[in-house]
Amino acid sequence: MREQRAFYRITDLDEAERPRERLARLGPQALSNAELLAILLRVGVPGENAVQVGQRLLHDMDELPGIYRASYEDICNQYGIGPAKAAQIKAAIELGNRLSILAPEERPTIHSPADAAALVKYEMSALEQEELRVILLDTRNRVMGIEKIYRGSLSSSQVRVGELFRPAVRRNAASIIVLHNHPSGDPTPSPDDVALTREITKAGKLLDIEVLDHLIIAGGRHISLKERGLGFG
Repeated sequence: MREQRAFYRITDLDEAERPRERLARLGPQALSNAELLAILLRVGVPGENAVQVGQRLLHDMDELPGIYRASYEDICNQYGIGPAKAAQIKAAIELGNRLSILAPEERPTIHSPADAAALVKYEMSALEQEELRVILLDTRNRVMGIEKIYRGSLSSSQVRVGELFRPAVRRNAASIIVLHNHPSGDPTPSPDDVALTREITKAGKLLDIEVLDHLIIAGGRHISLKERGLGFG
């Protein structure tokens, strides 16, 4: 039996408190995930307004990473969604994902580990397998590209360091930032992560390509091994 919750229509709210009006007044960053979904959904279902449908969708599908992983058909099968709304949700998520692939004149500049993590945190937190990526940077720390290097279980013995640097050498990058995810949701560095970092930084010195950081992404969070002094001599 579906849990009974207090029901109110969006139109029952003061106009200034409705999701679309709040977005127009305060910007999208001021809205919760459920409110942003409500704007895409537009209307609710009997007994639930659009915000409540958004809250239920987030709860039942393990928040935004779960919705990202879910297939179009899985979202269609959620109560009150259907093909049109599922298509809108998947399209909006994909547009957000593509923000990391920008035109050259709009390349972001990396000033901190948080800047680097922001480019991939949303997508990599949703991955069900470990994946290692490299951000290529020019001499002004502008992003030249993000390369996927490995997918699967990672360790210092499994990763070929030369392969990791190949895209940087090919594109004449001045520096790189290495990132990988922990599907467990815990970004705590393992001994293998630290050992791999040592190998990467040593190779970077030989190739004259600076390794600025190694970030671990998990559960929407990130840890910088450089900030923690792990693997960087």
